[in-house]
Amino acid sequence: MRRKLPKILITGGCGFIGSNFIRHLIANYPGYRIINLDKLTYAGNPDNLKSISAHPNYSFVKGDICNARIVEKVIAGCDIAVNFAAETHVDRSIIGCDDFLKTNIDGVNQLLNAARKSGLKKFIQISTDEVYGSRLKGEFKETDKLNPRNPYSASKAAGDLLALSYYNTYGLEVIITRSSNNFGPYQYPEKVIPLFITNAREGKPLPLYGKGKNIRDWIFVEDNCRAIGLVMHKGLAGETYNIGAGGHKANIELARDILGLTGKPLSLIRKVEDRPGHDFRYALDCAKIRRLGWAPKYNFIRALEITVEWYSQNSSWWRKIKSRKEYRAYQSSWYRKRG
Repeated sequence: MRRKLPKILITGGCGFIGSNFIRHLIANYPGYRIINLDKLTYAGNPDNLKSISAHPNYSFVKGDICNARIVEKVIAGCDIAVNFAAETHVDRSIIGCDDFLKTNIDGVNQLLNAARKSGLKKFIQISTDEVYGSRLKGEFKETDKLNPRNPYSASKAAGDLLALSYYNTYGLEVIITRSSNNFGPYQYPEKVIPLFITNAREGKPLPLYGKGKNIRDWIFVEDNCRAIGLVMHKGLAGETYNIGAGGHKANIELARDILGLTGKPLSLIRKVEDRPGHDFRYALDCAKIRRLGWAPKYNFIRALEITVEWYSQNSSWWRKIKSRKEYRAYQSSWYRKRG
């Protein structure tokens, strides 16, 4: 009798990290069947998975995680669900947070309800270091209190707490991962690294908030995908795992690094009005995930070189996005507010 293949539901799999994670699973776990549920919002791009779209173990379903009927249908028979589906852009949450509350809280609730009813074995909630807030020194541990400071991170923190409540109340095997800032191939060019790379390629200004002194810990998306895969197999239910690479950079340094790799002048840096409530510094204590056997493979500069090269070789991918009406309208509105 043929052994039944494990069935994995990935939500938001056409987004940046989700699509990278699906390719990671296809490459490293050929015995898994993968269902990708994605609403295909502005940041969900089927082109991100063109290379594996015909794979016999992969299937795509267009749908919203807030739709209980669709969620219950696709989760039935699945062994594990990994929730990447989220509204993630802080600037957009400041302009209006309704979509963030709906997807990042109600959507998580619909998934958890369906998971509980279906008898799902494990639910992985993908979160962010931003739920801890900002700190000048030291690193956040998983046990530190949450202190989100913008509508995006507040909605993610609420989703985390809701997920953990399902573990404590219903015994659903929930695990949370909180990673630092991801970057790499297929990232929507509204985010800072692909925005800076593509603007540099086009000879356009690199908009830098305030004095550019805000510090982020950058992790290459492939390293994060390996960590999530490890947590999916070896992580303990009810636990949270920080995932960071220690690639701390001030935003002004980041801009200079990108201009250096693209061969463009520093004069392209344009300082703009700072974002309201802009967190100064994120930093994670990642001892817990390292005890599972994970460590980043890529240092920041090498990963940035790979990323710059990818955007250089795949200009048709990002030019298609940047030519869209929605993208141009948002960028125009953003520059009017900040520039």
